[in-house]
Amino acid sequence: MSESTEPDLRPLPAEAADLLRRAGAPPRLCAHLRAVHDVAVEIVEWVGREVDVDRAAVLFGAATHDIGKVRFPAELSGAGTEHEPAGQELLVALGVEPRLARFAALHGNWQRDGATLDELLVTLADKVWKGRREPGLEEQVAQVIADARGEPVWAVFMRLDDELTRIADGAEARLAFQSRFPTM
Repeated sequence: MSESTEPDLRPLPAEAADLLRRAGAPPRLCAHLRAVHDVAVEIVEWVGREVDVDRAAVLFGAATHDIGKVRFPAELSGAGTEHEPAGQELLVALGVEPRLARFAALHGNWQRDGATLDELLVTLADKVWKGRREPGLEEQVAQVIADARGEPVWAVFMRLDDELTRIADGAEARLAFQSRFPTM
């Protein structure tokens, strides 16, 4: 991080940046997706040391999960879920495989049966980027990892908690970064 508290965020992947450009995404949405993607990189690097994860899919999902807000711009600054199915539809219309477009529709519904680790990680990045901690989500991620490793869930949760605390510590700078960009 620079002295001006500018976060040193990784750029969006070229494919995601192109999709956002083609969809007409406003600057605030692009900034948000860049911050979430950056956090997803950190999470995937940690989780990948614990268990197998589809790194490319998670990072694509994090970089595009809110693209449906192009169609529902009120949800850029307010609550709403209409952007979720709209995002999946938009991504598919732009030529994205349904297996990757699914993150747009599913990132807000992590409590459903059958949520995969990849889907949970996109949701987790979308929470932690702003310092929000969601205990039930974190417990679910820890459980999936513990099951895969044959470890007690508490042991995995402790390591995960340490990592998420470290990442969440940068939330203020990421929020300030996002707020500098206009919603339209």
